[in-house]
Amino acid sequence: MADWLTLVPALVAIIIVLWRKEVILALLLSLCSAELLIFLQAGGAGPGLLLDGSIQTLERIVAVTKDGDNARILMFSLLVGGLLAYMRDSGGVSATVKMLVEKGIAKTPRQAGLLTFFISSVTFIESNLSSLTAGISSRGLFDKFKMSRARLAYIIDSTSAPICIIILLNGWGAYILGLLSTYSLGDNAVSVLIGTIPLNFYALFTLTVVLYTIITGKVYGPMRKSEQQLHTLAAHTEIDVKPSHPSFMLLPLLTLVASMLGFMLMTGNGRLVEGSGSQSVLYATTLACLVAYCMMLFSKRFKHQQLVDIGFKGMSELLPLVTIVLLSLALGSSLKLLGTGTFIASIVNDSLPLVLIPCLLFLAGGLISFTTGTSWGTFAILIPIGMPMVELLGLPPSLVLAAILSGGVFGDHCSPISDSTAVSSVASGCDLLEHVKTQLPYALFCGALALLAFLLAGVLMI
Repeated sequence: MADWLTLVPALVAIIIVLWRKEVILALLLSLCSAELLIFLQAGGAGPGLLLDGSIQTLERIVAVTKDGDNARILMFSLLVGGLLAYMRDSGGVSATVKMLVEKGIAKTPRQAGLLTFFISSVTFIESNLSSLTAGISSRGLFDKFKMSRARLAYIIDSTSAPICIIILLNGWGAYILGLLSTYSLGDNAVSVLIGTIPLNFYALFTLTVVLYTIITGKVYGPMRKSEQQLHTLAAHTEIDVKPSHPSFMLLPLLTLVASMLGFMLMTGNGRLVEGSGSQSVLYATTLACLVAYCMMLFSKRFKHQQLVDIGFKGMSELLPLVTIVLLSLALGSSLKLLGTGTFIASIVNDSLPLVLIPCLLFLAGGLISFTTGTSWGTFAILIPIGMPMVELLGLPPSLVLAAILSGGVFGDHCSPISDSTAVSSVASGCDLLEHVKTQLPYALFCGALALLAFLLAGVLMI
């Protein structure tokens, strides 16, 4: 089978999304086409091709749930719906918004945006925690000041991963150090990783543009249209509920953040950066749901059955996004087996001018993470390609690594099948396709600047 055929599933997803505006249908057809190609690759053919391909599609979806991390992501996504419903229906969100406005902490749209940026920045321990905490904290504020959920989704998505990849005192840093551990790069792996911070151009440009958007209040392209329409995931807003007390939102939220840190330490045997993000975020969300449930029950305003109904109603509101996450995980697994990322990466391995290598690694990282929906998977594919180049050709290790990391985050921001895109949509209450459409111009602008910066850095440093 021709290598270029491995790109077909990604193209199917993009075409269907642009044509039908339906992410679930696009993912499902893309997954089906990937499974058909895998079946053909293994030598399968004949009249039963479509049936076998369809069966394999279902089996692939089942298979991804067998992985503990994937199952936890799906459970966490559902529980977030329950947690959001508890904080909303208790009146905690309305009360918190009222308190922040009255105390002058967030009495203008700019202050609300800066508070969101700050919360997302200080929760750099895990990217999903960063998006979730900032999104939950700010939904009511954005409703109060008539700012769209699309803008909120953009701010939290474009802050969480760039902050995580720059600060690196988290699971991202530990993961990348693990990938670097087998290479002789002249300097030790920690020094190389620290050296990527000023060279991680996409992350730096993205954070700068986010701050520009917040401070000036200016939005462009599809985001401007969303600001006018004020789309939200549901027909209501959190501040429609009569205020009760801020503790009904703040205590579960603090429980979420504090227990996340505790569970990261527990699962990492005392080392924060070695903790399991998927385990910790699931345990923390479960505990936060329990705290919210108990607070509402003991307030005597809600009965047990009411709380059960509220929780399941909140989960049901997120079922479409949970389905997207499930299909994204299955598609990522199929594309890995098919070799889509490896084929794109192999293009970079051809004979090329050395000064262009950082640019090409950045582009390859963007393409791989866009088509597979995973930045970490992109790092796993490209670091074994880029680091041997450093060893054999004497290239600057921090520049090469920064290009790979930047490319992975860039493609992840553009991709409709990325789990971080879905989590940001969940946390902000924004339709996933609207979030992708409104964030894309900003991501492409920062990506173009980063490409030029890597070209210039290649000329100056190689």
